[in-house]
Amino acid sequence: MLRTVITGVTGRMGSTLLRLARSSREFSIVGATARQGSPVVGLDAALAARMGEPLGLAVVDDLDRALDAGAQVVIDFTSAEASVAHARQCAAKGVAMVIGSTGFNAETRHRIVESARAIPVVLAPNTSVGVNVVIQMAAELARVLGQGFDVEVLEAHHRMKKDSPSGTALRLAEVLASTLGRESEDLTFARRGWIGPRSEREIGVQTLRGGDVVGEHTVFFFGEGERIELTHRATSRDQFGKGALRAAEWVARQRPGLYDMANVLGLQRT
Repeated sequence: MLRTVITGVTGRMGSTLLRLARSSREFSIVGATARQGSPVVGLDAALAARMGEPLGLAVVDDLDRALDAGAQVVIDFTSAEASVAHARQCAAKGVAMVIGSTGFNAETRHRIVESARAIPVVLAPNTSVGVNVVIQMAAELARVLGQGFDVEVLEAHHRMKKDSPSGTALRLAEVLASTLGRESEDLTFARRGWIGPRSEREIGVQTLRGGDVVGEHTVFFFGEGERIELTHRATSRDQFGKGALRAAEWVARQRPGLYDMANVLGLQRT
């Protein structure tokens, strides 16, 4: 069984991961963390995550303490800043990581890269198997359709999501831009007022927020007289958790380095 630590166990994804890992024969939960000052610190992890039957494992607010229980992998869905700190702690103790946090900028991503020199790290804005297949399909559509279509990315999430656009939408835009020979300057994140005709190189990335939407991503290819839409809709966080557990099993066997879900799933590089 893979000895696993789950961070942020009271969060949406943390509690989902705890439930899924607990029900799996492949994982042994040896640590669970919450942020410093959280009222759940010291409580049984299962009770803190509102799972009912106790797990016999107390929530701690220091990842180092959780790692000392012989952890082989940490699954981290917290925040970009917290994940950077957690990666540094894992690197110091030689523990592999799966990071599903979003909101990374160039600096925080670079700090993850530095930690990945010492340990294997899967960094994925979306751990759903289905959405990663969609990213692959979007790249293939862009390659076949070529320059004759206008490309737009639309994402929708629940009202509580803090970062915009989503990490998945950014990844889609990056893959599409790379496939079509575009640059980061060609990505457009807002339109307002007198904007003039659309540039042929432009890739629009638009955001919707509201309700309890788990996650939706659509890539539009607008042509003359036709339109193609490629959509992934998440209706439960379980598929993110299942993908993260799959990534955890995979990364625990790898050498130090930075990986993504394409590596985990054996998809062709985009």
